[in-house]
Amino acid sequence: MAEAITGPVWAARNWSADAGEGSIHDDATAEDLGFRGGTVAGDVHMNQFPPVLIEVFGDAWFERGNLSLNFRNATVDCERVQVFVDPLEPGSHQTQVWIEREDGLLVCAGTAALGDHSGSELRTRDLRPCDPSELRIMSRLHPGLSLGEYDVFTSPDKQFQRFDTGVISDPLDWYRHGSPWGECVAAPCTILEYLWAYPMQGMRPHVGEDWVGLFGAIEVGHVNGPFLLNHNYHLESRVVSVGQSPQTEIVWYETTAHDQAGSLVASLFMQSRVMKASSPAYREAE
Repeated sequence: MAEAITGPVWAARNWSADAGEGSIHDDATAEDLGFRGGTVAGDVHMNQFPPVLIEVFGDAWFERGNLSLNFRNATVDCERVQVFVDPLEPGSHQTQVWIEREDGLLVCAGTAALGDHSGSELRTRDLRPCDPSELRIMSRLHPGLSLGEYDVFTSPDKQFQRFDTGVISDPLDWYRHGSPWGECVAAPCTILEYLWAYPMQGMRPHVGEDWVGLFGAIEVGHVNGPFLLNHNYHLESRVVSVGQSPQTEIVWYETTAHDQAGSLVASLFMQSRVMKASSPAYREAE
C-alpha cells in the first residue's frame, strides 16, 4: 500500500483561549473537566488539510470537495500535529484522512472526497436518537427542529487578521490575496464559523446557557463552491439527531448555505457535545 501523503508539522493555536470562564478553550475550565488545558478547536486543525487535498483532488476540492472528521483526542495550544491523507485509489472518489500529534497520538480521523459526499465518515454513522426523556440538557431538541434561517455576508476581516498574524495552520494564499474564482476562498475555520455560529443562536433557547460544550465531529462540504468571502448567503439549519455518551449529551445538526441565485454552495454536518459534569442539571442530581 502506498504511503500516506503528509502535510507539514504545525503547532496549532488555541485562538479561543481568551473566551473566558465557561469555555472548553479556557485552561481552568477545561482542567476542571479533566482535560490537560484549554483545547484547540477542531476547525483549527481542519485548516491543515486543504493544501494536501488539493494535491490529491486538485482545485476542484474547493468546488465539490468534502472533509469529514471524527475527533478522538483533544490537543492544547502549540502542540505539534501533522495531516495524513491516503493516496486516492484508481476509480475512487474518496480516501482516508487523519491527524496525529507529533508523538503519534491520533487527534482525528475520517474521509475526504470529491463529488458524492454520501459515503463520508459522518454520513455513514448510526445517528439513531436516544429516548429524549433520558436527556437533561438537550431534552427539548428533536430531529427536524429548525435552528433558524439567516442571511449573512461573509466579511473577510477575521480571516485576513488570522492570515496576517500567522495563526492559520498551513495557510493558502487564496485565503488572503484572491483565488482562481475571484474573491478569497473561506478556510475551513471560516466556513464553520458562519455555518455553526448562527444556528447556535437558534439552539440556545432550547438548551440554556449553563454548560460547557465542545466539537465532537465536523464535516465541511462544498457542493457548488467555493464558499467565498465578500458574498451574501442564505443559511438554513436543522437538528438531525440527539443522543448521549457516559460523559456528554450530543446533538447532530446540518446547516446549508445557498447563494443569491438559490444554488446550494456548501454544507456543515456537525456533532456538538455538552459535558454533563459542567451542567447543574447533573451536579444537582448527584
